[in-house]
Amino acid sequence: MPQTLQHILSGWPEESREAAQLVIDKYGDPDEATESQLVWHNPGPWKRMVASREYYPHKFPAPHIDCVESVIEYRVPVDKFSALAEFDGSVVVERTAGEVSARCHDEEANLLALNLMHDIVEGTRSVREARDYYAKEFADYRRGKPTPYMEGLRFRAGAGDTRDPDVRALSDEDLEEAAREGRERNRRG
Repeated sequence: MPQTLQHILSGWPEESREAAQLVIDKYGDPDEATESQLVWHNPGPWKRMVASREYYPHKFPAPHIDCVESVIEYRVPVDKFSALAEFDGSVVVERTAGEVSARCHDEEANLLALNLMHDIVEGTRSVREARDYYAKEFADYRRGKPTPYMEGLRFRAGAGDTRDPDVRALSDEDLEEAAREGRERNRRG
């Protein structure tokens, strides 16, 4: 580990340092390192992984911390956003960028969350069923039992263009008229 990386991590809380070390052990040194985060580009199945100094306490399905974010390219239909927010507050949809991420303590929990996110989007599990399965597999991991949703992505991420630039609401004429009105208002005082 380069000296600067050691220096950065020495200033992190133990919880965040431990979680970041799991990523370093699997994927090597990050591509970017700042005092507040480490970033890997295209490690394993991910578009990006980010380990952060700041962590967030999370009680679902049991108390733990969230500080390692795994990002995939994925387009979520707008009508599924609320269901995903209800499922897990650590699953974040970036509509315009066409990305979905999960933030937890480790990569396996992020795989679990994103696989269940996909099940909800596809309609194969309800939010309640996904939350129940998450809790079961989380406990099974601790029991040393098989955890298929933690072994890898069970779907193909990044198929096609996942970005959603939305729909234009103002025409060029609307914008020109608004600018004219603004200039006129400014002249009047």
